[in-house]
Amino acid sequence: MRHQKKINHLGRKSAHRKAMLSNMAASLIIHKRIHTTVAKAKALRIYVEPLLTKSKDDTTHSRRLVFSHLQNKDAVTELFREISKKIMDRPGGYTRILKTGNRFGDNAEMCLIELVDYNENMLSTKEDAKGKATRRRRSGAKKKAEGETEVKAEVEAKPKKSAVKEAEAPVKEAEPEATEEKPEA
Repeated sequence: MRHQKKINHLGRKSAHRKAMLSNMAASLIIHKRIHTTVAKAKALRIYVEPLLTKSKDDTTHSRRLVFSHLQNKDAVTELFREISKKIMDRPGGYTRILKTGNRFGDNAEMCLIELVDYNENMLSTKEDAKGKATRRRRSGAKKKAEGETEVKAEVEAKPKKSAVKEAEAPVKEAEPEATEEKPEA
């Protein structure tokens, strides 16, 4: 039984596991998104989210604490300069795990782990969805019936093009190409 065993050891000794998570966290901070296995991504999320929370308070002490975990000056600088400004109003949940299927070699579950505030595709769809007003309806059957009648009405309202009208449309003739005259020498 695995009662109260929270840490996934990932099949590694503690020093190897800490070094791997440190490197993965630095890569995630620098690149904003990395491709890895689901088990490593879940372990990385537990490792990196407290560091992101510490980055909100830009003091020497918090920088030293984060550096002791990451051991990468570039990652610490990136974290405190750019990322902390974007995540300042977010109360937690800074990362997102998107499953991408299984790896061919060993059939391991693969995923993308990314920083939530840096995925422009998802941010733009969320803004579009907020702008659209929706109404609640009571039953799905009623919506279906209304939707079918609206589609039929739209189809009937549109004028149909016939093949004769398309044939009568003026056809652009190809203009003859201008030939270059060679000057005689």
